Amino acid sequence: MSDAPSRRPAAARRPAASSTLFSPADADPAGLPLKYLAGYPEPLLEQVRSLIAQDRLAAMLARRYPEAHAVRTDRALWDYVQELKAQYLRSSAPLSKVQYDPQVRLLQQALGTHRMVSRVQGGRLKAKREIRIASLFREAPAPFLRMITVHELAHLRHLEHDKAFYQLCTHMEPDYHQLEFDLRLYLTQLALEGRLSG
Repeated sequence: MSDAPSRRPAAARRPAASSTLFSPADADPAGLPLKYLAGYPEPLLEQVRSLIAQDRLAAMLARRYPEAHAVRTDRALWDYVQELKAQYLRSSAPLSKVQYDPQVRLLQQALGTHRMVSRVQGGRLKAKREIRIASLFREAPAPFLRMITVHELAHLRHLEHDKAFYQLCTHMEPDYHQLEFDLRLYLTQLALEGRLSG
């Protein structure tokens, strides 16, 4: 068995359709905060429990994702998102706002949101698209910021989390599924350290 859990087989890549990124369960039977890993196979959860028990989860994540990013301001985030959008989604509707949002919290069961805001301009209704990324991504490793950005950009084309949505995510970021799983490990580690509420 390897030091760290890795990508799941294709059949087990996504939790059940009713699962969200965050399960309402507070902890698994062992009392560990594994709510971010709800819906994953038990053998994988056992590997995670083992890493936690041996106090190796944080070191494994730091070794796997040592690089920070310089995208700290809303302006830098706007530029970052626009660059990805121009590369992969040129024909998609323009974005009116991109920002880090401290209001996007775990209690909302989201790490980012995409919104269509309708406003009246003259006698017409105009829809504007916004992407808001949870503020915890200011300090997260660079690949996790890319993963959540790719996820929110994919919603410009596909509103539902269906097969086409995940195909677009993996087109923009080939390691999308592994990054999503590792992000869940990262959130679990932050919860263990008491740095997450919700």
